[in-house]
Amino acid sequence: MEPFLRKLGIELPIIQAPMAGVSTPEMAACVSNLGGLGSIGVGPSDPETTGQMIAAVRLKTSRPFNVNVFCNQPAVADSAREAAWLARLAPEFARYGAKPPERLTEIYQSFLTDEAKLAVLLAQRPAVVSFHFGLPTGDQIKALHAAGIVLLASATNVEEGKAVAAAGIDGVVAQGYEAGGHRGVFDPLAADDRLGMATLTRLLVKTLDIPVIAAGGMMDGAGIAAALALGAVAAQLGTAFIACPESSADAGYRAALLGPAAEHTVLTTAISGRPARCLANRFTALGASVDPNAIPDYPIAYAAAKALHAAAKATGEFGYGAQWAGQRAPLARVLSTTELMARLRSELEQAIPGG
Repeated sequence: MEPFLRKLGIELPIIQAPMAGVSTPEMAACVSNLGGLGSIGVGPSDPETTGQMIAAVRLKTSRPFNVNVFCNQPAVADSAREAAWLARLAPEFARYGAKPPERLTEIYQSFLTDEAKLAVLLAQRPAVVSFHFGLPTGDQIKALHAAGIVLLASATNVEEGKAVAAAGIDGVVAQGYEAGGHRGVFDPLAADDRLGMATLTRLLVKTLDIPVIAAGGMMDGAGIAAALALGAVAAQLGTAFIACPESSADAGYRAALLGPAAEHTVLTTAISGRPARCLANRFTALGASVDPNAIPDYPIAYAAAKALHAAAKATGEFGYGAQWAGQRAPLARVLSTTELMARLRSELEQAIPGG
């Protein structure tokens, strides 16, 4: 077995992506019980909820699992831009007999400034903690390492990968451009190299001296085998798990994933204020028609999106949801987490005997 898999405490080179709003404690525990690394995303969660989610996973598994947090720079409020954005969305709200919020706020606190969430992680000591949107402070890294926690961080280019390694993080997640959900770019205003999973994985394997986990576009055992052939120690899959009954995706999200929308994913900033890959829907169409500079900072913009989605969903319209999905969404399968893990194991063994 790859030594880093032993360090993570897993048997299979399969990591379930911590897609906040989709991954659940039940799903994470199931993946871990079956030899992979289950994950929960607590970026949007307050410290109390974070502790409850970790406890919920532990009720269902004694095996290692991953807890993911967001290390984005705190938002810069701009009341004029936020008011203009709400005015732009007002006609969309009106379609569903609703009004936009009177004002927008920063609905999530970045891990960079959330000492209470750090305290929860240090007290609960999950086996693995991972970071998205950047890196935590040096003191946070030292504290988590001192607690015996293995640390992972996502990177979308080589420079970010080098920063991950230089910070003393144990492994890097190579997030390809085809991946679903939020791009893990450290600076959303910087030019994006848009490197695919295969290219980025190979570059990081050749450049860094820490293990590389491939992420983006893998939906089956053949995809996992391809990532391992590139030098990755494991593959992280997110979209593959959305259709599982254990996920928290709503009915509209599932229907879109299993329908024609899956063939047309779009990278948009309109929903949350940060670039994210989503199934083509009403919100991505709206986003294509607006100046990105008009969209408030993440996660302030997300407050408006959530309100609009709730208003539309109440009338049966799901097209304003954050329906995150990768480019290989058409390969999604309706299987339980247990069935999907068994299928992935079998397919991997066929692609790589003994894999």
